[in-house]
Amino acid sequence: MVTFDDIVFKPHPVGEGVQGKLFFPGGYGISVVRFRSHFGSFTGSYTSNTVEDYEVAILKGTEDDWEICYDTHFTSDVLGYQTKEDINKIISHLIRMH
Repeated sequence: MVTFDDIVFKPHPVGEGVQGKLFFPGGYGISVVRFRSHFGSFTGSYTSNTVEDYEVAILKGTEDDWEICYDTHFTSDVLGYQTKEDINKIISHLIRMH
């Protein structure tokens, strides 16, 4: 089963942070982002008191051609303050979407 641990993070193309993406059969994917705070640790781009929060966007398309999807049955926006456990639940939903 695919989980958060399968996400490979790379430097974010904009800003000081990291981003990882996964794509699934059915044409959906996930982007997981964490930006560096002004205190030097990585946090979500939303104001947060913990370094365990991530920002998640649902993607539609393929690794080479995708856009953020705002019309899934479980969200209509980018999700802030997501934990690894939250992200595993999102991945499970995306794997079942066809």
